[in-house]
Amino acid sequence: MQADARATGPASYFPSIEKAYGKPVAHWFALLESVAARPHMEQVAFLKASHGLGHGHANALVAYQRTRAGRA
Repeated sequence: MQADARATGPASYFPSIEKAYGKPVAHWFALLESVAARPHMEQVAFLKASHGLGHGHANALVAYQRTRAGRA
């Protein structure tokens, strides 16, 4: 494995999400579990409206979580 390997796709947003909102991505994934049955964009709206995330950050978290859970 390369020492300088960088995350790609939605995971590439994780460092800036953690820096901007002061919480680890695991926190956001736990919140998303509470709305897992909702469609993708409703989950994005939940993070934006209830927790103040920007659209790109919310979308990256939802896309990653849904792909990981096989709900993409």
